[in-house]
Amino acid sequence: MRIAMISEHASPLAVLGGADAGGQNTHVAELSAALAAAGHDVRVYTRRDCPDLPTVVHTADRVTVVHVPAGPAEPVPKDDLLPHMPAFSRWLSTQWRTGSWAPQVVHAHFWMSGLAGLPAARLAGVPVVQTYHALGTVKRRHQGAQDTSPAGRIRDERALGQAVDRVVAQCQDEVGELMQLGVPARQLAVVPSGVNLTAFGPLGPAEPTAGRPRVLSVGRLVERKGFQDLVRAMALVPQAECVIVGGPSAAELDSDPQARRLRELARRCGVADRVRLVGAVPRQQMARWYRSADLVVASPWYEPFGLTPLEAMACGVPVVATAVGGMIDTVADGVTGDLVPARDPVALGTAVAALLADRARRFRYAAAAVRRVRERYSWQGAAEQLAEVYRGVGVDAPTPRVVVS
Repeated sequence: MRIAMISEHASPLAVLGGADAGGQNTHVAELSAALAAAGHDVRVYTRRDCPDLPTVVHTADRVTVVHVPAGPAEPVPKDDLLPHMPAFSRWLSTQWRTGSWAPQVVHAHFWMSGLAGLPAARLAGVPVVQTYHALGTVKRRHQGAQDTSPAGRIRDERALGQAVDRVVAQCQDEVGELMQLGVPARQLAVVPSGVNLTAFGPLGPAEPTAGRPRVLSVGRLVERKGFQDLVRAMALVPQAECVIVGGPSAAELDSDPQARRLRELARRCGVADRVRLVGAVPRQQMARWYRSADLVVASPWYEPFGLTPLEAMACGVPVVATAVGGMIDTVADGVTGDLVPARDPVALGTAVAALLADRARRFRYAAAAVRRVRERYSWQGAAEQLAEVYRGVGVDAPTPRVVVS
């Protein structure tokens, strides 16, 4: 089938680690590649943010990426992109009406992609599937006055959920949030993100260590990721080192405000000699970092899904994670890792110290983690489930067949 992926701010070609480049970019890239490998014709539409970008890019994964001229051809924070969505939508509509390629289904990623994709899809007479990746209600609850989302985000997300043909949630926690938002249960399907099992596995090279236990954490350097809680927790984990991968490049860390705050916090907590910020790492090298760790910590205050715990588990590394969002589903508490309350450095440090001290338990968790990921969280499996969702909204199949588990 011909599938149009709309990902207005998160290009599958972007370098990860920036403020607006993270899990959604990876999700769209990997999912599109898996669908293409299954024989589908996938085009990803993302906003042009550089004048030198070609309009069309054909990737090695047989996915076509199309750069849409909507707004200035320069980086724009995603929360400032809303005024450009009508232009994005008009461009899509024109292309699908007059060009040589038109989709059979539109899959919008993030709420603004839905605002751009839904009108164009309705004019083309094709169904729309929506994945939010993050919800305004959750962001407002945790960030309060610091939330920079456009004022009408929650209203628009509610309207989208009621207007599209299907909403794909990534975890059971998101199902509850969507139903509270007003999305009907009959509109919902649950399809979790996956892991690239070719890139992430327990066998292979690892980054060198300094000979002491390594606690690894991975993610963008934004406050909600909870790195400050991990730095505080390290006071309870003597002798271990903490390595944080993500954010800007290593050369830019000294000028990055969040990196500077984390380093100052480590100094005040007396752990500066054991906390190391690496900066952005090419994705093809990430498995080496996971394999170098004795355990991986994911300590966000909230997390729509969370890919890094799955990548760590695929590499055979146990995880200590906060019990939020998708990690409640992916990290089997007491089986593949330990779940702790969010924003609780004492609970986090206690759990990390206990797991580092129990080599046998780490080995059990590691073996169970690899099995769990391979059985439940491959991108191939996600692509198969989504193909069923697409058929269920009328693409090559007459009868919907989607159940909320």
